[in-house]
Amino acid sequence: MALMAERAFISRNTLARVEKGDAGVSMGIYASVLFVLGMSDRLGDLADAASDQIGLSLEEERLPRRIRTAQLKSSGTDHGT
Repeated sequence: MALMAERAFISRNTLARVEKGDAGVSMGIYASVLFVLGMSDRLGDLADAASDQIGLSLEEERLPRRIRTAQLKSSGTDHGT
């Protein structure tokens, strides 16, 4: 753990927060850790909204609900001619 933190230029405390998924850790720190782990190809996943299940569900809750209006009953007369 100490070596990993040293290579990422962060403290062991910060590395522990990264491991826990602490939202208070900057994206740059997560990027550094992924780079040190040889997983820099996964950097795009950090910003991919499609992989953020919690964010997607919160966004869905904020969407307006569809309001359905009662359809007008046909009076039997032809308005088109």
